[in-house]
Amino acid sequence: MAGGPQSGSGEAPASADQLLGAAPGPGGLAGLKVVVAGASGASGQAVTAALTGAGATVLAVGSNRDRLTAAYGKNDAVASFECNLADRAAVEGLAGSIAAEHGGADGLVHLVGGWRGGKGLTGQSDDDWDFLHAQLITTLRNTTRAFYPQLEASGSGRVAIVSATATESPTASGANYAAAKAAAESWMLSVADGFRRSQSGRKVDPVPQRSAAVVLAVKALVDDSMRRADPAKSFPGFTDVADLGRAAAALFVLDAALLNGAHIRLA
Repeated sequence: MAGGPQSGSGEAPASADQLLGAAPGPGGLAGLKVVVAGASGASGQAVTAALTGAGATVLAVGSNRDRLTAAYGKNDAVASFECNLADRAAVEGLAGSIAAEHGGADGLVHLVGGWRGGKGLTGQSDDDWDFLHAQLITTLRNTTRAFYPQLEASGSGRVAIVSATATESPTASGANYAAAKAAAESWMLSVADGFRRSQSGRKVDPVPQRSAAVVLAVKALVDDSMRRADPAKSFPGFTDVADLGRAAAALFVLDAALLNGAHIRLA
């Protein structure tokens, strides 16, 4: 699902090369507060490291307190929150706490995911669909709705998801997964449209675009533990989680007008 910017700028959307080449320097993101949803896994830790390395404060959200503590217990640049992101009321409470304790969020990086496949189309089970719907779609809907007012009000509002290139050529065995990822991408285009309509695209007194919703697409992610577990494997086409972290941090450097509604393939 390709996409161009929805800022009304008429400019070409940002590219992967621009994104990976625009990493902020030390202190470049000072003062920004970014929610990382799904923060305790390898991708969450890589994104958090890139953001805090550039001076941002990360509001790390996960479903398991012990895993969050193991990842971030001694990091003063990270505040951890345990939350079931599939629970709308819990997420609204989380957004309220972050507004009260931290003055609101400037960014949301949604990394909650999961994979389920099956044997052919008839092997796409309802249980797997329910799992993928909850993980990939419900958590995204809940977090973007709860944090939308904060991201819209921020001078550097950004929300990003990691999608999959599987949406471009879905297979029968991965139909549930590809459909859920495609739905998440569609939702992000709607978020982008909301940002555009309230900023650069509003009919009365439009203002420069300052908030952006972005899809980052990968074939799959790889980290050092995966390489150690299978040293003979080359992981062709995979995106290193460190590069994902660099891309996430760079979202706050590039102009929102180039980013809003963009589909950027990192693979």
